[in-house]
Amino acid sequence: MAENAKVLTTVALTSMKSGEVLVDIKENRGLRVLCGTSGVKTFFYRFRSPESGKIKQIKIGRFQESKLRAIEGQVGLAQARINFLEFKALRDSGICPVAEKQRQKHVALQLKDEEKREQLVQAFTLESLCENYLTNCIDGVRSKKAASEARRTIYGDPVRELGSLPAIEITSKQILDMILKVVERGANVQAGFMLRELTAAFDHALDVNLPETHVNPCYQAKGKLKRKRIRLTSKQGTRVLSDVEINRFLSWLPTSKFTEGQKGVLQLTLLTGCRTGEACVLRWKDLDLQSGVWYLQETKTEVPRNIQLSKQDIYLLNSIVPMSSEFVFVQKTGNPVEQKTLTQQLWVMRTKGGFLDIPHWSPHDIRRSVRTGLARIGCPSEVAEAILGHSAKGIIGVYNLHRYERECASWLQVWCNHLDSVIGKISKEVRNNAD
Repeated sequence: MAENAKVLTTVALTSMKSGEVLVDIKENRGLRVLCGTSGVKTFFYRFRSPESGKIKQIKIGRFQESKLRAIEGQVGLAQARINFLEFKALRDSGICPVAEKQRQKHVALQLKDEEKREQLVQAFTLESLCENYLTNCIDGVRSKKAASEARRTIYGDPVRELGSLPAIEITSKQILDMILKVVERGANVQAGFMLRELTAAFDHALDVNLPETHVNPCYQAKGKLKRKRIRLTSKQGTRVLSDVEINRFLSWLPTSKFTEGQKGVLQLTLLTGCRTGEACVLRWKDLDLQSGVWYLQETKTEVPRNIQLSKQDIYLLNSIVPMSSEFVFVQKTGNPVEQKTLTQQLWVMRTKGGFLDIPHWSPHDIRRSVRTGLARIGCPSEVAEAILGHSAKGIIGVYNLHRYERECASWLQVWCNHLDSVIGKISKEVRNNAD
């Protein structure tokens, strides 16, 4: 291309032809204008880079030929010289304008990426965090029952209370307050399980979705709980209901504020010695009322077992009007009764009135009362343990695989008859004393 060195003027720029290059002189030496094949004139600054020593040029902008119509990216000659002098001063200070522009562009891209990441982090709610953890770390890894329990726990208090908040904004105080609410309900073990699962969920998110520098708020909450000396484990249970208390319990239960499904769970627990969690998910298909057997597939020990049903059990189950085609004890929604609602409802009754006036007890104490009651009426220990579904330990557990099902059926019937006789005897004594 033809180059002409001359003092640049607006007239000279306007009359440029395609392919022509004008180079300014004197103090503006280095300012160049190129007229492209389309007639567009563009300002450039050509210089030797102080950083690399190579000839470089940087675009200043297109020449604005009409003062009446301003177009973005176009500059007049005066503005082009101002921009040129700024680039020249930068170059004289030892900084290459081209390299500096690339650096600024890189920084801008970094800022844009950081802003985008920040937006993603802000959109990553606690519910998303928990669901990612359950999907990738729990489902298909733990047993079906254990995975269901983890999901129920996480979607209970944590997601219900904090699920819509950005996970990165969740504080240790929010975690602590939520845990303390569960502790106030008397569910210390549940609170501990919840905190462990949340801790693992945050740890998983730090590897995937949250910045590595983010501090897991659950660890801070654990420290605060430790300083407050709050234990999230259960004490060794010793509470056993006496025959008198069982009589009062059975008399009070029908008029209590428990739902019908919750009442059925507690009754069946007292009659069979099963775990309340097992009764909560009892399915009609697992019952054979003709043979008097409950085929329990999902157990705490993950070993299926058969629970023998007494005449009283069969009468109770036959008296239930099915509200679900699948589960025996259900809520109004048709879903099975949740084990934790038993403890929650007890807590509500204790704090708001309507609770049975006997020393503090929990649903699990009923199962302990059954085991103690069986021993009291003479049931052999190995049969009583089989009734409760406890696995034999040590060498006996290895070699004695007998299930004692016939013996369990016999002693459970004796136990239920004992309950009937106790209720009748105590009721008679109460009437005699009243007379």
